[in-house]
Amino acid sequence: PGSYMIREFARNIVQLSAQANGHAVNVEKIDKCTWQCAPLGADSDGPLTLTYTVYAWDLSVRAAHLDQSHGFFNGTSVFLLPEGHEESACEVAICPPAHANDWQVATSLPRAPLAVSAKNAVNTAWNGDFGTFVASSYDELIDHPVEMGRFTVASFEAHGVPHHIVLTGRHRADTARLCADFKKFCEAQMALFEPATLRAPFDAYWFLITVVGDGFGGLEHRASTALICSRDELPLAHETKVTPAYRRLLSLASHEYFHSWNVKRIKPAAFVPYDLRNENYTRQLWFFEGITDYYDDLMLARCGLLSPLEYLEVEAENIGRVSAQAGRTKQSVADSSFDAWVKYYRQDENAPNAIVSYYQKGSIIGLALDLTIREKSGGAKSLDDVMRVLWNDYGKLGIGVPEGGVQRVAERLIGHSLADFFARYVDGCEDPPLKQHFDFVGVDLSWRTPNGKDAAAVASFGARVVGDAHGDARLASVFDDGAARAAGLSAGDVVIAIDELRITAANFDTKLKRHLPGETVSVVYFRRDELNRTTLTLQAQGKTTCVLSLKDMPLEAVARREKWLAG
Repeated sequence: PGSYMIREFARNIVQLSAQANGHAVNVEKIDKCTWQCAPLGADSDGPLTLTYTVYAWDLSVRAAHLDQSHGFFNGTSVFLLPEGHEESACEVAICPPAHANDWQVATSLPRAPLAVSAKNAVNTAWNGDFGTFVASSYDELIDHPVEMGRFTVASFEAHGVPHHIVLTGRHRADTARLCADFKKFCEAQMALFEPATLRAPFDAYWFLITVVGDGFGGLEHRASTALICSRDELPLAHETKVTPAYRRLLSLASHEYFHSWNVKRIKPAAFVPYDLRNENYTRQLWFFEGITDYYDDLMLARCGLLSPLEYLEVEAENIGRVSAQAGRTKQSVADSSFDAWVKYYRQDENAPNAIVSYYQKGSIIGLALDLTIREKSGGAKSLDDVMRVLWNDYGKLGIGVPEGGVQRVAERLIGHSLADFFARYVDGCEDPPLKQHFDFVGVDLSWRTPNGKDAAAVASFGARVVGDAHGDARLASVFDDGAARAAGLSAGDVVIAIDELRITAANFDTKLKRHLPGETVSVVYFRRDELNRTTLTLQAQGKTTCVLSLKDMPLEAVARREKWLAG
């Protein structure tokens, strides 16, 4: 759940055997993820015990990883499901490796009531002991990732609810600042969904963060999240500003925390319940992921971790990224949502030309929908109100949001039809009129070239270039309507010379800057092991960098902007 691809975790089971009452039981694998055990005879009555080995070397937020320093797993990677017992209670004993006397455990999985005091039965306090844990069903069992090993734990309370940050891996992070900053966006999100009570949908929450040299990712769970971040993204004791690297971590953590409501509890009807064997199709991921992408940075601004100008800078970067995706003119965010299983999570070299990110463009549509609701309701309603209705009418009740349900909730709130908005921007491929929307809140949208130069002076090759194993310039993607495509170049080609001068991945951009749009250059390249030549006419790069800035506006526009950014 939360990772929209069939991950085939069963492939990591190396060996499996069964026994009952001391007697071996025959096991036969009947499909890619199912084993059938022989019926127990009269001479072997008793509990069926399976013993199996799992290969755990996937250092990601999705699967399982075990080495001498730590162990991490999602339940989907470790626990088999006895068919017909989906709703049965589960008990899990987690034991330390023999060599690891100083290891601890961090998880939101509840401890067995007999193993803890009554006040700690819901696992709200920090207790790193190994032992026995419980879950009310298989669905709950797989929704509490487990970290074990030697790690740092820092704790804080958000509106009275315990929160724990676990850092696995070598680091020099300022944990006090992490707690102070995480507390801000956690409380802001709790206030968004429950402004009267400030309640959270969990008794305690865990941020399980794996710290690496270079990595990024997150996966949401009902009372925790598994994150991977770069060591450089953690704040140091002597730092006071929110650096771009730290902002990236804050945005990721805010995103996954927002999922505690939107996706984990407010979820598409197609996910109620999840079918773990097959794809679960919905056209609403643009909302459940894209809207979460919109709110993750907006909540950082509302709680003061980003200034209004810093927030607009983040939004401008996202708008620029989406505008560069040629696939946005071919695939709607609704179609992108539906095809996530086979397209977004299985991208190839043609992806930039064929698909659009329901995360990134979904975030932009979320912004446009928010400002549209504010304008059509005269400032009386916003997307915040839509989220609260969805929470109260669907999330709290465990009811899935039907296809088209978001549109109907928004229309009911503002008393106006949004059919045109959804037809053009959600089900269609049009870009929302962002300049018009930003004018409403006193923000100016403009475009410039990436380096600020005159657009006519910046040449574009029309491809994304990466270095191969030898440092040569390999074309990772060739863009539709670009110079490289017109010259007959394709993804995978290795460019070795332009105008008879050697080209590498390191000097490609520098050499390209010596040419102007409209110039024709000779290109020598390898396709497979065959040498080829072509001529290429460079195009103008154009104004592809979005700029958002505050502008002088009537007081009512400034008030609308302040209300939008303050919540």
